[in-house]
Amino acid sequence: MNSLPASPTQPAPSAANLAGVPALARPALQHGAYMVLTQCGLVEVDGVDAASFLHNLLTNDIQSLTLSEARLAGFCTPKGRLLASFLVWRDSKTIRLMISADILAPIQKRLSMFVLRAKAKLNDVSAQTRLVGLCGNVAAALLPLFDALPDQPYKVIHGGPEAQFGALMRLPDAAGVARYLWAAPLTVFEQHVANLHSALSETSAEVWDWLAIQAGEPRISAATQEKFVPQMINFEAIGGVNFKKGCYPGQEIVARSQYLGTVKRRAMIAHAATVGDLASAAGSEVFHSADPGQPCGLVINTAAAPGGGSDFLIELKLDALSHGSVHLVAADGPQLTFSALPYALPDKDA
Repeated sequence: MNSLPASPTQPAPSAANLAGVPALARPALQHGAYMVLTQCGLVEVDGVDAASFLHNLLTNDIQSLTLSEARLAGFCTPKGRLLASFLVWRDSKTIRLMISADILAPIQKRLSMFVLRAKAKLNDVSAQTRLVGLCGNVAAALLPLFDALPDQPYKVIHGGPEAQFGALMRLPDAAGVARYLWAAPLTVFEQHVANLHSALSETSAEVWDWLAIQAGEPRISAATQEKFVPQMINFEAIGGVNFKKGCYPGQEIVARSQYLGTVKRRAMIAHAATVGDLASAAGSEVFHSADPGQPCGLVINTAAAPGGGSDFLIELKLDALSHGSVHLVAADGPQLTFSALPYALPDKDA
């Protein structure tokens, strides 16, 4: 069985442990911080058939999704390649999909093509909602709106009568710090932002991307659409695929990758000390020193790293780690160093 990322009860690291942490992330790890996630958007699916409609299209079980939990899910092509990755939760009336903002409109349009006779409607509610990432000690800022903080990864708590204060989710810890996502109605956020600012440090949305990389948590963007079967980015290892649910686009390919043979490509956390704009972009190729003419992987996500350079989540041929070196853009490009994932991969990949 795959292990979860760090325990939600793990304390934040002490100041002595922050030497390797980017300066912009230190307030989040030491005290608590919030950031508005402008890199993400939100699609709301309404109607009595919303759950069954999504269940038939996404990689995870949406039918059984309760009010108290969130789930990762993907949307694949018929060839099993990911077009989008989502964080999914629901309230009493709708199901909500958090998605990379740069692919929201085309994915909403593509999903809508499958509605047919289903009683379901997709709406972009990004403008009416603030997606707020929170890290560290956030209790003082949030308990005025929520009765408690969610204490387990992917647990959801709704605030106020009829969830008027929005939904608060716990995500797996990263770099030893607790992570939360607050999907707040815009009016509520505007009324409460002064309290947030007095209790927490406001920081860049890039800190959220950096923490997601440390959690080994991929996000599909425009540059990486149709590049990966879910297992290639560890999506099943972090709970984004349910192999017991019914069919969905690409299901046969995803199941075949799971049950026949060994997955030979995986997402890994990497660092490069010095990179240029091209090298640090999602979708950039990586090369092995022993095979300069053939890429051995792709950059999934990137963010500013400690002491300069960048940290990456990189999809990679596993045998590239056994010898030689791996480089960005070309075999003589910036060299990558790799660190351990915070969760276990299936034993058959070992």
